Amino acid sequence: MTMTSPKPILIREVWAHNLHSEFELLRVLVPLYPYISMDTEFPGFVFQPRAVDPSREPAHHDPYYVRKLKPSDQYAVMKSNVDALNVIQVGLTLADADGNLPDLGTDRRFIWQFNFRDFDITRDVYAPNSIDMLRRQGIDFELNRIHGVDSAEFAQLMKRHRLVCNKGVTWVTFHSAYDLGYLVKMITGNHRLPDTLNVFLRVVRLVFGERVYDIKHMMRFCNSLYGGLDCVARTLRVERVVGRRHQAGSDSLLIWQVFKKMMDVYFDSRDRAAEKHAGVLYGLECSE
Repeated sequence: MTMTSPKPILIREVWAHNLHSEFELLRVLVPLYPYISMDTEFPGFVFQPRAVDPSREPAHHDPYYVRKLKPSDQYAVMKSNVDALNVIQVGLTLADADGNLPDLGTDRRFIWQFNFRDFDITRDVYAPNSIDMLRRQGIDFELNRIHGVDSAEFAQLMKRHRLVCNKGVTWVTFHSAYDLGYLVKMITGNHRLPDTLNVFLRVVRLVFGERVYDIKHMMRFCNSLYGGLDCVARTLRVERVVGRRHQAGSDSLLIWQVFKKMMDVYFDSRDRAAEKHAGVLYGLECSE
Protein backbone atom coordinates (compact mmCIF):
# COMPACT_ATOMS: atom_id res chain seq x y z
CA MET A 1 0.00 0.00 0.00
CA THR A 2 2.76 2.45 -0.86
CA MET A 3 2.91 4.82 -3.79
CA THR A 4 4.73 2.90 -6.52
CA SER A 5 4.38 5.19 -9.52
CA PRO A 6 7.66 6.72 -10.75
CA LYS A 7 5.79 9.58 -12.35
CA PRO A 8 6.72 13.04 -11.00
CA ILE A 9 4.08 14.92 -9.02
CA LEU A 10 2.86 18.40 -9.98
CA ILE A 11 0.96 20.83 -7.75
CA ARG A 12 -2.02 22.25 -9.65
CA GLU A 13 -2.31 25.85 -8.44
CA VAL A 14 -5.94 26.97 -8.28
CA TRP A 15 -6.95 30.63 -8.56
CA ALA A 16 -10.22 32.39 -9.36
CA HIS A 17 -9.71 32.04 -13.12
CA ASN A 18 -9.38 28.21 -13.13
CA LEU A 19 -11.49 27.31 -10.09
CA HIS A 20 -14.44 25.88 -12.03
CA SER A 21 -12.35 23.89 -14.49
CA GLU A 22 -10.34 22.31 -11.67
CA PHE A 23 -13.51 21.35 -9.82
CA GLU A 24 -14.82 19.71 -12.99
CA LEU A 25 -11.73 17.51 -12.88
CA LEU A 26 -12.20 16.78 -9.19
CA ARG A 27 -15.84 15.83 -9.74
CA VAL A 28 -14.78 13.10 -12.14
CA LEU A 29 -11.84 11.96 -10.03
CA VAL A 30 -13.41 11.65 -6.56
CA PRO A 31 -15.27 8.36 -7.25
CA LEU A 32 -11.99 6.86 -8.52
CA TYR A 33 -9.74 8.40 -5.86
CA PRO A 34 -11.95 8.52 -2.75
CA TYR A 35 -9.20 9.20 -0.21
CA ILE A 36 -8.58 12.91 0.30
CA SER A 37 -5.80 14.24 2.49
CA MET A 38 -6.15 17.89 3.39
CA ASP A 39 -4.15 20.73 4.88
CA THR A 40 -4.76 24.45 5.33
CA GLU A 41 -2.63 27.52 5.90
CA PHE A 42 -4.07 30.36 7.96
CA PRO A 43 -2.80 33.50 9.71
CA GLY A 44 -1.62 31.82 12.92
CA PHE A 45 -3.13 32.03 16.39
CA VAL A 46 -4.21 35.39 17.78
CA PHE A 47 -5.96 33.92 20.82
CA GLN A 48 -4.00 31.68 23.19
CA PRO A 49 -5.17 29.39 26.00
CA ARG A 50 -4.64 30.59 29.52
CA ALA A 51 -1.85 28.60 31.16
CA VAL A 52 -2.94 26.28 33.96
CA ASP A 53 0.46 26.89 35.54
CA PRO A 54 0.90 30.69 35.60
CA SER A 55 4.70 30.27 35.60
CA ARG A 56 4.52 28.78 32.09
CA GLU A 57 3.60 30.72 28.98
CA PRO A 58 1.81 29.07 26.06
CA ALA A 59 4.00 28.38 23.07
CA HIS A 60 3.04 30.81 20.28
CA HIS A 61 2.99 28.04 17.68
CA ASP A 62 0.91 25.46 19.54
CA PRO A 63 -2.64 26.21 20.68
CA TYR A 64 -2.67 22.87 22.53
CA TYR A 65 0.40 23.68 24.65
CA VAL A 66 -1.66 23.60 27.84
CA ARG A 67 -2.28 19.88 28.00
CA LYS A 68 -4.55 20.11 31.03
CA LEU A 69 -7.24 22.04 29.21
CA LYS A 70 -10.44 20.08 28.72
CA PRO A 71 -11.46 19.39 25.10
CA SER A 72 -14.30 21.90 25.48
CA ASP A 73 -11.79 24.58 26.51
CA GLN A 74 -9.46 23.61 23.67
CA TYR A 75 -12.39 24.05 21.31
CA ALA A 76 -13.21 27.47 22.76
CA VAL A 77 -9.69 28.66 21.91
CA MET A 78 -9.90 27.17 18.43
CA LYS A 79 -13.30 28.72 17.82
CA SER A 80 -12.04 32.16 18.87
CA ASN A 81 -9.22 31.95 16.34
CA VAL A 82 -11.23 30.49 13.45
CA ASP A 83 -14.07 32.96 13.97
CA ALA A 84 -11.63 35.88 13.82
CA LEU A 85 -9.38 34.78 10.94
CA ASN A 86 -9.60 33.75 7.29
CA VAL A 87 -8.03 30.84 5.45
CA ILE A 88 -5.07 31.46 3.11
CA GLN A 89 -4.60 28.11 1.36
CA VAL A 90 -6.23 24.68 1.17
CA GLY A 91 -4.29 21.70 -0.14
CA LEU A 92 -5.97 18.51 -1.37
CA THR A 93 -4.36 15.22 -2.34
CA LEU A 94 -6.63 12.59 -3.90
CA ALA A 95 -5.65 8.92 -3.92
CA ASP A 96 -7.05 5.45 -4.31
CA ALA A 97 -6.76 2.72 -1.67
CA ASP A 98 -3.40 1.61 -3.06
CA GLY A 99 -1.90 5.07 -2.76
CA ASN A 100 -2.05 6.03 -6.42
CA LEU A 101 -2.57 9.68 -7.30
CA PRO A 102 -4.53 10.80 -10.40
CA ASP A 103 -2.47 11.24 -13.55
CA LEU A 104 -5.18 12.54 -15.93
CA GLY A 105 -3.70 10.38 -18.68
CA THR A 106 -0.36 12.21 -18.62
CA ASP A 107 3.18 11.39 -17.54
CA ARG A 108 2.65 13.21 -14.23
CA ARG A 109 0.50 12.82 -11.15
CA PHE A 110 -1.31 15.72 -9.56
CA ILE A 111 -2.30 17.33 -6.28
CA TRP A 112 -4.20 20.60 -5.73
CA GLN A 113 -3.48 23.86 -3.95
CA PHE A 114 -6.25 26.46 -3.63
CA ASN A 115 -5.15 30.05 -3.01
CA PHE A 116 -7.75 32.28 -1.32
CA ARG A 117 -8.47 35.98 -1.49
CA ASP A 118 -10.29 36.24 1.84
CA PHE A 119 -7.28 37.19 3.94
CA ASP A 120 -6.25 40.83 3.50
CA ILE A 121 -3.00 41.61 5.28
CA THR A 122 -3.79 45.35 5.25
CA ARG A 123 -7.11 44.85 7.02
CA ASP A 124 -7.28 41.58 8.94
CA VAL A 125 -5.79 40.47 12.23
CA TYR A 126 -3.00 37.91 12.18
CA ALA A 127 -0.05 36.52 14.11
CA PRO A 128 3.03 38.32 12.72
CA ASN A 129 5.39 35.38 13.24
CA SER A 130 3.07 33.10 11.26
CA ILE A 131 2.75 35.56 8.39
CA ASP A 132 6.52 36.05 8.28
CA MET A 133 6.99 32.29 8.13
CA LEU A 134 4.45 31.89 5.31
CA ARG A 135 6.16 34.68 3.36
CA ARG A 136 9.49 32.88 3.70
CA GLN A 137 7.83 29.75 2.34
CA GLY A 138 6.76 31.60 -0.78
CA ILE A 139 3.18 32.76 -0.20
CA ASP A 140 2.45 36.09 -1.91
CA PHE A 141 -0.41 37.70 0.01
CA GLU A 142 -0.99 40.44 -2.54
CA LEU A 143 -1.23 37.89 -5.35
CA ASN A 144 -3.75 35.93 -3.30
CA ARG A 145 -5.80 39.05 -2.61
CA ILE A 146 -6.00 39.99 -6.29
CA HIS A 147 -6.28 36.60 -8.00
CA GLY A 148 -7.32 34.24 -5.24
CA VAL A 149 -10.42 32.07 -4.85
CA ASP A 150 -13.48 33.35 -3.02
CA SER A 151 -14.15 30.99 -0.12
CA ALA A 152 -17.95 31.09 -0.55
CA GLU A 153 -17.63 29.99 -4.19
CA PHE A 154 -15.15 27.28 -3.18
CA ALA A 155 -17.61 25.99 -0.58
CA GLN A 156 -20.45 25.82 -3.07
CA LEU A 157 -18.33 23.83 -5.50
CA MET A 158 -17.17 21.47 -2.74
CA LYS A 159 -20.81 20.64 -2.08
CA ARG A 160 -22.00 20.63 -5.69
CA HIS A 161 -19.25 18.26 -6.84
CA ARG A 162 -19.57 15.93 -3.85
CA LEU A 163 -16.18 16.35 -2.24
CA VAL A 164 -18.11 16.82 1.01
CA CYS A 165 -21.37 15.31 2.27
CA ASN A 166 -20.25 12.13 0.52
CA LYS A 167 -20.15 8.91 2.54
CA GLY A 168 -17.81 7.35 -0.01
CA VAL A 169 -14.95 9.73 0.81
CA THR A 170 -12.30 9.13 3.49
CA TRP A 171 -10.52 12.22 4.82
CA VAL A 172 -6.93 12.12 6.11
CA THR A 173 -5.56 14.97 8.20
CA PHE A 174 -2.80 15.91 10.64
CA HIS A 175 -3.61 17.80 13.84
CA SER A 176 -6.73 18.82 12.03
CA ALA A 177 -9.04 20.67 14.40
CA TYR A 178 -8.15 24.02 12.85
CA ASP A 179 -8.13 22.67 9.29
CA LEU A 180 -11.60 21.22 9.71
CA GLY A 181 -12.73 24.33 11.57
CA TYR A 182 -11.88 26.60 8.64
CA LEU A 183 -13.56 24.27 6.15
CA VAL A 184 -16.67 23.97 8.32
CA LYS A 185 -16.79 27.77 8.52
CA MET A 186 -16.65 28.02 4.73
CA ILE A 187 -18.94 25.15 3.84
CA THR A 188 -21.70 26.07 6.31
CA GLY A 189 -21.54 29.71 5.20
CA ASN A 190 -21.36 30.85 8.81
CA HIS A 191 -18.89 33.41 10.09
CA ARG A 192 -18.74 31.66 13.43
CA LEU A 193 -18.29 28.04 14.41
CA PRO A 194 -20.91 26.30 16.59
CA ASP A 195 -20.93 27.40 20.21
CA THR A 196 -20.15 23.96 21.65
CA LEU A 197 -17.70 21.19 20.85
CA ASN A 198 -20.39 18.53 20.59
CA VAL A 199 -22.30 20.49 17.96
CA PHE A 200 -19.07 21.14 16.05
CA LEU A 201 -18.27 17.40 16.00
CA ARG A 202 -21.76 16.64 14.70
CA VAL A 203 -21.29 19.18 11.90
CA VAL A 204 -17.91 17.64 11.04
CA ARG A 205 -19.59 14.25 10.70
CA LEU A 206 -22.34 15.69 8.53
CA VAL A 207 -19.89 17.46 6.23
CA PHE A 208 -16.96 15.03 6.13
CA GLY A 209 -18.60 11.75 7.10
CA GLU A 210 -17.64 9.12 9.65
CA ARG A 211 -14.24 8.38 8.15
CA VAL A 212 -12.01 11.27 9.16
CA TYR A 213 -8.55 10.25 10.34
CA ASP A 214 -6.29 12.58 12.33
CA ILE A 215 -2.74 11.24 12.22
CA LYS A 216 -1.75 13.26 15.31
CA HIS A 217 -4.32 11.33 17.36
CA MET A 218 -3.38 7.98 15.79
CA MET A 219 0.30 8.54 16.66
CA ARG A 220 -0.57 7.91 20.30
CA PHE A 221 -1.04 4.25 19.38
CA CYS A 222 2.18 3.96 17.35
CA ASN A 223 5.43 3.41 19.22
CA SER A 224 8.21 5.93 18.54
CA LEU A 225 6.06 8.47 16.67
CA TYR A 226 5.96 11.99 18.08
CA GLY A 227 6.21 15.65 17.08
CA GLY A 228 5.00 17.55 14.05
CA LEU A 229 4.42 16.39 10.51
CA ASP A 230 8.02 16.72 9.32
CA CYS A 231 9.35 14.96 12.41
CA VAL A 232 6.97 12.03 11.91
CA ALA A 233 7.88 11.86 8.23
CA ARG A 234 11.58 11.64 9.10
CA THR A 235 10.93 8.88 11.63
CA LEU A 236 8.98 6.91 9.01
CA ARG A 237 11.58 7.73 6.31
CA VAL A 238 9.03 9.48 4.17
CA GLU A 239 10.47 12.27 2.01
CA ARG A 240 8.72 15.42 0.82
CA VAL A 241 8.73 14.94 -2.94
CA VAL A 242 7.25 18.22 -4.16
CA GLY A 243 6.80 21.77 -2.84
CA ARG A 244 7.81 23.32 0.45
CA ARG A 245 6.73 22.83 4.03
CA HIS A 246 3.96 25.13 5.25
CA GLN A 247 2.41 25.28 1.81
CA ALA A 248 -0.91 23.50 1.85
CA GLY A 249 -0.57 21.42 -1.31
CA SER A 250 2.84 20.01 -0.39
CA ASP A 251 1.77 19.34 3.20
CA SER A 252 -1.41 17.57 2.07
CA LEU A 253 0.71 15.15 0.02
CA LEU A 254 3.13 14.55 2.89
CA ILE A 255 0.16 13.88 5.17
CA TRP A 256 -1.07 11.23 2.73
CA GLN A 257 2.36 9.61 2.43
CA VAL A 258 2.78 9.53 6.23
CA PHE A 259 -0.68 8.03 6.66
CA LYS A 260 -0.01 5.26 4.16
CA LYS A 261 3.35 4.45 5.77
CA MET A 262 1.70 4.38 9.21
CA MET A 263 -0.93 1.99 7.89
CA ASP A 264 1.77 -0.30 6.48
CA VAL A 265 3.87 -0.29 9.64
CA TYR A 266 1.38 -0.09 12.50
CA PHE A 267 -1.98 -1.31 11.17
CA ASP A 268 -3.21 -4.05 8.88
CA SER A 269 -2.99 -3.97 5.10
CA ARG A 270 -6.22 -2.00 4.78
CA ASP A 271 -7.67 0.31 7.41
CA ARG A 272 -9.92 -2.01 9.44
CA ALA A 273 -7.59 -1.90 12.46
CA ALA A 274 -7.62 1.89 12.34
CA GLU A 275 -11.39 2.31 12.10
CA LYS A 276 -11.74 2.83 15.86
CA HIS A 277 -9.74 6.05 15.42
CA ALA A 278 -12.03 7.47 12.73
CA GLY A 279 -13.67 10.74 13.74
CA VAL A 280 -11.37 11.41 16.70
CA LEU A 281 -9.62 14.77 16.43
CA TYR A 282 -6.43 15.46 18.34
CA GLY A 283 -7.01 17.87 21.21
CA LEU A 284 -10.79 17.60 20.85
CA GLU A 285 -11.22 13.97 21.93
CA CYS A 286 -14.75 13.98 23.24
CA SER A 287 -17.50 11.39 23.73
CA GLU A 288 -20.96 12.80 23.14
